[in-house]
Amino acid sequence: MILNGNSPSGPLAQMWDRRRQELKLVNPANKRKYKIIVVGLGLAGASAAATLGELGYQVEAFCFQDSPRRGHSIAAQGGINAAKNYPSDGDSIFRLFHDTIKGGDFRARESNVYRLATLSNLIIDQCVAQGVPFARDYAGYLDNRSFGGAQVSRTFYARGQTGQQLLLGAYGALSRQIHAGTVRLFPRSEMLDLVVVNGQARGIIVRDLVTGMVNSFAADAVCLCTGGYTNVFNLSTNAMGSNVTATFRAYMKGAYFANPCYTQIHPTCIPVTGEHQSKLTLMSESLRNDGRVWVPKTGGDKRAPRDIPEGERDYFLERKYPSFGNLAPRDIASRAAKEVCDEGRGVGPGGRGVYLDFADSIARLGKEKIAERYGNLFEMYQKITAENAYDRPMRIYPAPHYAMGGLWVDYNLQSSIPGLFVLGEANFSDHGANRLGASALMQGLADGYFIISHTIADHLARTEPGKVRPEHEEFKRAEEGVNSRTKKLLSIKGGKTASDFHRQLGSIMWEHVGMARTRESLGIALGRIPELRAEFWENVAIPGSGAQLNQELEKAGRVADFLEFAELMALDALQREESCGGHFRVEHQMPDGEARRDDENFCYVAAWQFRGRDGSPELHKEPLIFENIPLATRSYK
Repeated sequence: MILNGNSPSGPLAQMWDRRRQELKLVNPANKRKYKIIVVGLGLAGASAAATLGELGYQVEAFCFQDSPRRGHSIAAQGGINAAKNYPSDGDSIFRLFHDTIKGGDFRARESNVYRLATLSNLIIDQCVAQGVPFARDYAGYLDNRSFGGAQVSRTFYARGQTGQQLLLGAYGALSRQIHAGTVRLFPRSEMLDLVVVNGQARGIIVRDLVTGMVNSFAADAVCLCTGGYTNVFNLSTNAMGSNVTATFRAYMKGAYFANPCYTQIHPTCIPVTGEHQSKLTLMSESLRNDGRVWVPKTGGDKRAPRDIPEGERDYFLERKYPSFGNLAPRDIASRAAKEVCDEGRGVGPGGRGVYLDFADSIARLGKEKIAERYGNLFEMYQKITAENAYDRPMRIYPAPHYAMGGLWVDYNLQSSIPGLFVLGEANFSDHGANRLGASALMQGLADGYFIISHTIADHLARTEPGKVRPEHEEFKRAEEGVNSRTKKLLSIKGGKTASDFHRQLGSIMWEHVGMARTRESLGIALGRIPELRAEFWENVAIPGSGAQLNQELEKAGRVADFLEFAELMALDALQREESCGGHFRVEHQMPDGEARRDDENFCYVAAWQFRGRDGSPELHKEPLIFENIPLATRSYK
């Protein structure tokens, strides 16, 4: 089936205004009759719940953490993009749009990306009004720095804690609505199923993680804001609780899953040190503003970094990409780091690392200035590695970080199930095959503060409020399914923990569906994942019961979903016979090793429909049309 993204017609710059004029409104007196469920309270979810509550809707907001302040958005360090052009260095809304389309390797929808660039400026105004403490220059104006894939400075930041400060701003707005009674908060609650009645999303099934109680919640619309799925690799920069469960359960209920093979491997993470680790630590991309990336020119060079003369160092990003240097986009910088390590020139234990060196910047700007910009990141690095990055270069290596794929949505952020809206990283819409740095926060807040309030009203205006109640038989059926699955998991009483299976799955995914994929490796993954899944359902060990706080049960449920989702991800990577952005197929590369895109055959969004556990998922396609930026070979040289 050919999918329609439902973008407005006409000039790009007028599309969002035109769509807003086309959308139906809900009378202020009628808004309180409608109930909206928001699942996930990171930046996208908290901003959406606060905005919808402010408008007067009844909002029920769910998160599995004990507080929305623990949403994984808090971990975002470097900044948030906006086309304010404060430095007067040539930036504009169109340039931000252009950079994002190019950065995504021409695999994103033009209309969505232009809207994102337009709304970026409003986000900064909104956050400043909330009191978000963005960095300021000596004169008191908001300061900017650069991120990968751009030649302008458009990233607003709060030292290395931008996500935390933005989330506190959204949390403040959300708390105000909780106090006002428009938002009911349900922390420690995990969505385990979506309820669809007569083809429309009408509610969710939730497990109370403290008491184990399973309850039904009905609504007139559901918003999923549950983040990405790169924990499918086991070791990633995501919080340990980040999972695919909500979006995968929605997929099993009819929502299409788009481009699941598009995952971002971030180039600046602290290298893996052993199998004891439960997660990896990101070092902000902003560090590449002042840090230079290099390895020894000679393989096997064991000298201390300061003992290696300048002439014996290979600043490989500056050498390969002179126009962008150390600020090459993430996918390109990651592959370049892997390439030099594969050549035997990596540094640190195991040779899987490259240096990020601040010596030149410290000599030029002074240690105090570097500490002012990145002090907390240097402290974090020292606590983890026991190395002082002011005195010797950091060691970094790529690690799974962000999911560009997600549930398919149209221009209105509505999924293939009417009434189910998907916001932030949980949808696929804005970043194509590679996300540029500092764009994730921008998308989450654009969706939550500025888009969903318009588009969801159009759906609600066509919906009779409160028509479906939790007593409906579809809720009972879904609740029985959740309880039955929990009972089955607890009854296995096998010999391996859920974490054991997660580590095995992560190993398969990293080795065969990771930074570089081949037809052969994907075939191996597609063979091993079902075997591992079958073993899981015969041999997983879960202590305790379902009627209590049971984190092993929570983890087992999430790993069970990863074991199914991983197969879909590998299948998507196998069918996409090209290299683009974060999806690099070794068979499809240029003579110089760069990705070889195939616009003639693969310039589309791949959206998968669940066809039952005994059937194969069905592929639908949304053609991508580029009318404002011509398709071109992506180059940062």
